[in-house]
Amino acid sequence: QLQLVESGGGLVQPGGSLRLSCAASGFSNPGYGLNFYAVGWFRQAPGKEREGLACISTTGSTTYADSVKGRFTISRGHARNTVHLQMNSLEPEDTAVYYCAVNWNPRSPICTILPQYANWGQGTQVTVST
Repeated sequence: QLQLVESGGGLVQPGGSLRLSCAASGFSNPGYGLNFYAVGWFRQAPGKEREGLACISTTGSTTYADSVKGRFTISRGHARNTVHLQMNSLEPEDTAVYYCAVNWNPRSPICTILPQYANWGQGTQVTVST
């Protein structure tokens, strides 16, 4: 069963940076790793709806929400079956639980920051505060 584990969250001061990682395992066919999946990053703050932040397609196309454009960067990791979210210039409003999610979508330039993903991780807490 496909499993996603987020890591890299923590407490950071305003203006600081964090890099989140999403590690995938449990592929039904080990020959088809995360490179065959579109990956999205989302967050959810207390009392708010889940917000799509960024996604990367299997051909490398990326999409960003306006709220993070220019500050966050999604990329596929050098390590197999990982995707990162580099977050710079963090603000208190970025405080939330951050999730990654994946959809099987090989050789497609399309990804979405809508929460239309089949597989989700458990999330990692990011707190931006002095």
